[in-house]
Amino acid sequence: MGSLSTGGGSSAVAASAHAGCERFRHTDPMIVGMSRRKVAAQLGFPDTTAGIPEARWMRAMTFERLVRHERFVSPLITTTIGRLGLPRPAGVWRRDARVSASATATALGQAHLKAVHEDVASLITSLALPFVGLEDEPSATPVKPDFAVVAPRRDPGTDTVIGSWLVMGDAKDYERVRSRIGDARMLKGFLQVALGAASAEAWSALPNGMAVHRFGVLAVPRNAFLQPEAVVEDLTDHRAEVLARVAERNEVLAERAQSELAPSELHDFVEHLAAEYDPSSCPACAMFTFCRNEVRNATDPEALLVEIGVRKEHRPGLRGLLDRSGVTGRVPDSVVASVRATIEGMPLSSGQRRIDPAAVVGSVNVVLAKSDAAALGVHGIALQRVQKSGKPTAWALRTFDDPQAPATRLAIMDLLGSHIDRAMADLKALAPGEPSPVHLVVPDQVTADVLVSIADSLAGVETSRLRWARDLEQGRPALTFDGEPAVVPKALTARQRLAVSFLLEADRARAMKLRIPIVDLREVISRHVVAGGPQGDSGRLDYLVRWAEATEPLDHRAVSDEIAASEHTPGARLSNARSDAIHQARGRNGAPKRGRRPGYVELVEEELDYRVGVVDRALAYLSSIEDSRLREIYRALEGDAQAIWRRRLHLHASDLVRLGRTSWWWRNNLVDLLDEDARCLSQLQALGNPQAAKDLALDAGTREVALATVVGLAPIRLQLNSRRISAGSTVVVLHINGEPSVEAPTTTRKIQKGSFKFGQLPIGPLESDGSGSAAVCWSPKVCPALEVGDELVIADDAWFNPKGPFKSGHEISVSRPGQDTDSAPQATCDETSYSDDPESHAYCCRPHERAEADTADWIAERRASGRMNPEVWPPIVDDDQFDTPAIGAPTESDAAVVASSPSEYLTIDDLD
Repeated sequence: MGSLSTGGGSSAVAASAHAGCERFRHTDPMIVGMSRRKVAAQLGFPDTTAGIPEARWMRAMTFERLVRHERFVSPLITTTIGRLGLPRPAGVWRRDARVSASATATALGQAHLKAVHEDVASLITSLALPFVGLEDEPSATPVKPDFAVVAPRRDPGTDTVIGSWLVMGDAKDYERVRSRIGDARMLKGFLQVALGAASAEAWSALPNGMAVHRFGVLAVPRNAFLQPEAVVEDLTDHRAEVLARVAERNEVLAERAQSELAPSELHDFVEHLAAEYDPSSCPACAMFTFCRNEVRNATDPEALLVEIGVRKEHRPGLRGLLDRSGVTGRVPDSVVASVRATIEGMPLSSGQRRIDPAAVVGSVNVVLAKSDAAALGVHGIALQRVQKSGKPTAWALRTFDDPQAPATRLAIMDLLGSHIDRAMADLKALAPGEPSPVHLVVPDQVTADVLVSIADSLAGVETSRLRWARDLEQGRPALTFDGEPAVVPKALTARQRLAVSFLLEADRARAMKLRIPIVDLREVISRHVVAGGPQGDSGRLDYLVRWAEATEPLDHRAVSDEIAASEHTPGARLSNARSDAIHQARGRNGAPKRGRRPGYVELVEEELDYRVGVVDRALAYLSSIEDSRLREIYRALEGDAQAIWRRRLHLHASDLVRLGRTSWWWRNNLVDLLDEDARCLSQLQALGNPQAAKDLALDAGTREVALATVVGLAPIRLQLNSRRISAGSTVVVLHINGEPSVEAPTTTRKIQKGSFKFGQLPIGPLESDGSGSAAVCWSPKVCPALEVGDELVIADDAWFNPKGPFKSGHEISVSRPGQDTDSAPQATCDETSYSDDPESHAYCCRPHERAEADTADWIAERRASGRMNPEVWPPIVDDDQFDTPAIGAPTESDAAVVASSPSEYLTIDDLD
């Protein structure tokens, strides 16, 4: 028998996206004796989706190298034990265990002695521990935590050192998106730490007197330079979850001999395991292609619903679509449309008319080719602006020699700022008094995330510069938060600051659902087109555009396979194949290879050209859709909000505040505005989108919207599909057979200061017809053309008019949500307002230059009195986390690693 692989331990992590799948759990390398990638290959369906790009792997290895760097030993140790509330140690020590169980045992023993006798805290890197429960199995590969911290353990009563604490840790180079790391990723990381903690506690070689701490630590990047910081968390629940998975796996292990299965046995073994197939998450598993083929070839008609990702609870109601007997049950109309599009091979329309601002004057189209080698790395960018004539400029392409360099990020902001500046000038020329809003149009959400994350990083750098400028002005040294000499950057240029400020405004705007400073083109297309095939595939703009352009029936499988096999992607991230090609063209260590430089530029330009082509096709399709009468309403709402941003930008007042740095009271004050915003959005969607309105009506939790069927005409009698709307209610008809009433040419619209009013709508009371039947009579003042059998979407008039119906009897109003004016200049503020009256204008128009100077003075005062790092204990956490490294501090460029390939046991799911 060969080595019993535990997959490095990560395969037991319960937070894997596939942990709920029996086939995934029971094809664990520890059970079948080989990696899932090898299993898939032996089954004849090699992995084509779950691979790790070379650049992404190199980034992970670079970060692990930085975690082990001598420069970060002390910060990682002190931050970890300080956050755990342990006393300050007398010194720190570091040891590398060389991924050896015997070396790990020796290092732990030495660290324990140093903790007990010398009051020294230790950082041990590259550990190897017997997998929990398999210490006596010599063929089992070990768990390999990246590091652990050993600290003195004291008696709570006497403060005497009685032993040592072992705090298990791991290094994860998770990307910070918009100044933070997603909770789901952190959860996965801490589950892996929990496995290491459980394995350490069960190890017989653990030194006497050493106890495994119930908390664990993750080293994650604190900035764009991959410099690590320690984050601690209680592992109690995580350990229970992981141990439950380990116990389940051990039960399966006990049922069969530990040996590599022959190909004939392997197929039977895998086939009998139930797969929880999900086309959205399964591509990150090496077994995806095998499972997809199984689902596609299944004889059960319902397998088609599984294949395209229909949820379990909706499948019974959709069987009638497969045998053409009809839909049963309350299935969302959007899901029904997706299944119909798949069966018919043609896209379906949602009935929504255009409300988006794409391709209008003042919009800027942006595509990126993101580097996998860095969180904020960009290989190239292309931009296009819609001029005041209504015609777009030619696309401007730019590639970057060093994707992850700070200079590249500044260049991107400079280009973007130039286009935004010209867009604002065009809008001002068209409407000098109240210019319309500016919009960035991107092909996917990741593109927006990258741009905002870059802006977030540069805003932190500029904020630090403003503070250091004050320090230098006062004769103080420029120091980092931790008291080290700082690298003082250059100031942002006007165009760079414009772009940074706009993107930060877009980041803050995410709190409001009606705000659209950045337009996700994929989301816009999906609002109009229901594509067939797997719902996860509709997450790609090129897939949606292919369906939108269809003039004859499509084979959803052929389209899905064609798009998946494409070397190009429509969004910011590269395909694995192109990522590897570009990475090799630059040279594996980051520098362009001699004689390969033209190849790099050509590859990047090909990626940009593909994205440009997809965006152009998407915009061409949108131009064929009729404008909604609600489009100007959405534009007015964004225009009001951007008027406040323009004041921020003009006065430099809070225009560089990141969403992650907003105060608690600002968030509290936003609660009511968020409720107003959500209510307005729901009402506008119900008015303008037939599919969204019908989904609302079919949702059992919706009180205000319902379905009705016309069963009589003289008088009009309706059969209601609602328990909450009945005789005695006054209702407005939102849609008739999928046609929005608000889009009728007879409907009036007024954009008012406090509301949006719509008139000449069919509104009237519901009354019992006196026959004892379930039908009710409806008497609208404005009577629409109806026929028996018509399907209506109706809404309670009180939803729109909470104070009672309008006297006209045919009007409704949608309340206009308020604007976020906290910490923002008022319309009456100007350049001299703060300087003339600082007290009255302290929270509206105080410029950043003054605010950060005050902060610098406050920090200097605390530092002078010994209340800042490194004097205080426990260390103060730097919540700002600006991308401002100290002079000489190692970064990703100083931790070059030897090119290597990831283990066959790892997939992208293990890294992300």
